[in-house]
Amino acid sequence: MYTQLFNLLCTIADDEYHGKLPVHVRCILDEFTNIGQIPKFDKLIATIRSREISASIILQSKAQLKSIYKDNAETIEGNCDTFLFLGGKEKSTLKDLSEVLGKETIDTYNTSDTRGTSQSYGLNYQKLGRELMSQDRLALMDGGKCILQVRGVRPFFSDKVDITAHEMYKELSDFDKKNQFDIEKYVSEYGRPKFSKKDKFIELDLTGVKYPDDLVNFAIEEAGMMKKAEQNEAAALQ
Repeated sequence: MYTQLFNLLCTIADDEYHGKLPVHVRCILDEFTNIGQIPKFDKLIATIRSREISASIILQSKAQLKSIYKDNAETIEGNCDTFLFLGGKEKSTLKDLSEVLGKETIDTYNTSDTRGTSQSYGLNYQKLGRELMSQDRLALMDGGKCILQVRGVRPFFSDKVDITAHEMYKELSDFDKKNQFDIEKYVSEYGRPKFSKKDKFIELDLTGVKYPDDLVNFAIEEAGMMKKAEQNEAAALQ
């Protein structure tokens, strides 16, 4: 489904709008790993941006991305210009983020005092570097804070948005249960397909079909064969 979505949007952009959609399309992919692996997503995410299409990948941790996309996980991450950390304790995520944030310079002063037959006193000054935010500090980050990193810009340590202060908050089910979308009611009222006796159906054997594109092409071929059979039948009746 997602492959068809991206392919269709790219085709429309190329064929109808000279390679760029007039209205930007943003795909918010929450719980991204629960979707399953999107075929060739590492290539899609690199090519859709030029067509005014973007994808926001939402994960619990970076480890989830690696578990699904294996070696392609780094390619996918590398094609994301923005990284937003809302908090977490997964070690690889904390380690990578701590390294990306870089180091800060600190001044250290060491004093020495030697007492004996001849007393001496010394002062040593050094500049050292340490992580801007260590892994343990990131793990203990306040729940109301977040870290935003945009390509080419220094990271931001900021407050999270208070959605209750947003002008559209009253439209959410958190504000009023009446706003909650009832999927069962929707399906019962609008989602049931309506068929007539004149409708015709194709029975497809999906053996050997691996990807959505194969299914679409297979269905088109079957529909063409069915139409040709109807034409032959009509010609025979004449």
